[in-house]
Amino acid sequence: MASVFHHFLLVLVFLDTHAAQPFCLPGCTCSEESFGRTLQCISVSLGKIPGNLSEEFKQVRIENSPLFEMPQGSFINMSTLEYLWLNFNNISVIHLGALEHLPELRELRLEGNRLCSVPWTAFRATPLLRVLDLKRNKIDALPELALQFLVSLTYLDLSSNRLTVVSRSVFLNWPAYLKRRQPDCGAGILSSLVVALHDNPWVCDCRLRGLVQFVKSITLPVILVNSYLICRGPLSKAGQLFHETELSTCMKPQISTPSANVTIRVGQNVTLRCLAQASPSPSIAWTYPLSMWREFDGLLGGKHLTPVLTSSTGEDTALSELAIPAAHLVDSGNYTCMASNSIGKSTLVISLHVQPAQALHAPDSLSIPSEGNAYIDLRVVKQTVHGILLEWLAVADTSEEEWFTLHIASDEAFRKEVVHIGPGINTYAVDNLLPGTKYKACLSLEDQPPHQGQCVVFVTGRDGGGLEAREHLLHVTVVLCVVLLAVPVGAYAWAAQGPCSCSKWVLCYCLHCRKAPSCPPAAPQCRDGSFREHPAVCDDGEGHIDTEGDKEKEGMEENS
Repeated sequence: MASVFHHFLLVLVFLDTHAAQPFCLPGCTCSEESFGRTLQCISVSLGKIPGNLSEEFKQVRIENSPLFEMPQGSFINMSTLEYLWLNFNNISVIHLGALEHLPELRELRLEGNRLCSVPWTAFRATPLLRVLDLKRNKIDALPELALQFLVSLTYLDLSSNRLTVVSRSVFLNWPAYLKRRQPDCGAGILSSLVVALHDNPWVCDCRLRGLVQFVKSITLPVILVNSYLICRGPLSKAGQLFHETELSTCMKPQISTPSANVTIRVGQNVTLRCLAQASPSPSIAWTYPLSMWREFDGLLGGKHLTPVLTSSTGEDTALSELAIPAAHLVDSGNYTCMASNSIGKSTLVISLHVQPAQALHAPDSLSIPSEGNAYIDLRVVKQTVHGILLEWLAVADTSEEEWFTLHIASDEAFRKEVVHIGPGINTYAVDNLLPGTKYKACLSLEDQPPHQGQCVVFVTGRDGGGLEAREHLLHVTVVLCVVLLAVPVGAYAWAAQGPCSCSKWVLCYCLHCRKAPSCPPAAPQCRDGSFREHPAVCDDGEGHIDTEGDKEKEGMEENS
């Protein structure tokens, strides 16, 4: 009896021991360290942070796992967690409430993830955080109040990110830094602040001037892990150390031009120039008359524009040139140069006056003849079976207001359209046209005959009903050939002796339905697919735009 009771006690002790041991995730290791119990999950395929972790863990280390976010409430049962290492995962999102239940957190390490930004206000829930490691991420911005809730932080690593410009206010507003700058607060007994900012693509222009001055003035108790911070841009500063560069103050663009009023004659080349001085370096853009038309055509006033050339003439100075070859009257107007940077924007207007050639009577003046004393650019925008939409730009080479005449006519249709319209950009829609009919539209100055390039020839689309009838005829033809191919061999031989073979008979029959031609005398053998050469199959019935003088296409259209 005593032996049985002894064994019973051993079982109870065994069960009690195993019940007291905390749960450990499969594939992970749990251990007891000097600071408490630790969970390590290295190279374990975890899609998310486990939600059933024991609250006895003091350290959680999950690395080389496909974690992609830190959601809200991830550590709701771990209020005593002090060390959280989530290095070399795929974390790209930290939700605002991800750290809500970690009041005892001392270290947060997120090296080698894919973070582009950090919700800095989330650190309000971790007042005891001393180490924040964010190196080797993709962080490209640092707000001025980013560190305001990191009151106990002593180590901040932002190296190997994508920071280009950071204000020194980020550090001047850092409570831990301000505490150590006060002379009467015993800063000597406080631990140093260690900051890592190296290996970022710093752009050393006026926006970085404050940070450069801050780095130059850093003294104990602030320590840089690597004090050799290097400029990556702009090109004039690339490769320079922060301690060697001198940056100017930021300045809104100031624009100037050699001439704000330019007068030329028709046919001359002209280049408009805009000089902008700003810090940081400005970007320059142009707006000019008929810009909508240029977007439509890739031209300005019908003339090809050379690309806008912008070059740097010195530090924080840019020269932009807009070239207009063979200027036309339509190129006259106000050209606006706009220079902008992060500080502001400035504009400058340059007036271009293009005079008609006959207005200049100098003996050595260059006279450019014009076709009909007008510039006309006519095109078809939209085309249907019964209508057409035309768009054009028309400008007269005279100082007086002129009118233009639009003619739309066809040799096959009795209707002729004559419209009188003023100059400029216009659109005109014509409907109730005949389907499958060739038309010619011309635009000329007043009653003058149109010149070359002032007309467009188009053909309206085929009627859908006609297409359906032809498709039905083709279907009957195919069925008929199938029936003929299915008759006995004797009947096929008898048919072959007739005046038409299978293919020719079908062709003859179809042509008889349309124009009743005579049957061909020869009777070649039936070949597979010979009916595909039937005119009804080749006619696609789509409307198209023609060009003047294309006789071959006209003949094909008349035969159809």
